Amino acid sequence: MKIVNPVARKGEAIACQYLKRQGYKILERNFRKGYGELDIIAVHQNVLVFVEVKTRTSQEFGSPLEAIAPWKLRSLIKTAQFYKMTHKNLPEQLRIDAVSVILSPSGEGEKVEHIENITGF
Repeated sequence: MKIVNPVARKGEAIACQYLKRQGYKILERNFRKGYGELDIIAVHQNVLVFVEVKTRTSQEFGSPLEAIAPWKLRSLIKTAQFYKMTHKNLPEQLRIDAVSVILSPSGEGEKVEHIENITGF
């Protein structure tokens, strides 16, 4: 699926680069099922990881991570379970992470924060 929002597209690209540097193997991006979307699907240390990426250009309205509402978590879990069920031969252990990307106003840098296992799932 093509991401139209240029800020979101840039944030996901930055998150993928960050995760790769941390040793994650990216399997897929922007997997969509009618009730939800998974931004990044990766494997890290034999764990299947679903990553929600939130990108902002400022913290004027709070941290990007604060935008992950309970209904969004439910959607992420449901979509992750569907993905796991329909994609065999992947690690049994799984988790959902979040990556926050704050782009600098000048476009010359970013701040990346990675939180592992945001659901305790």
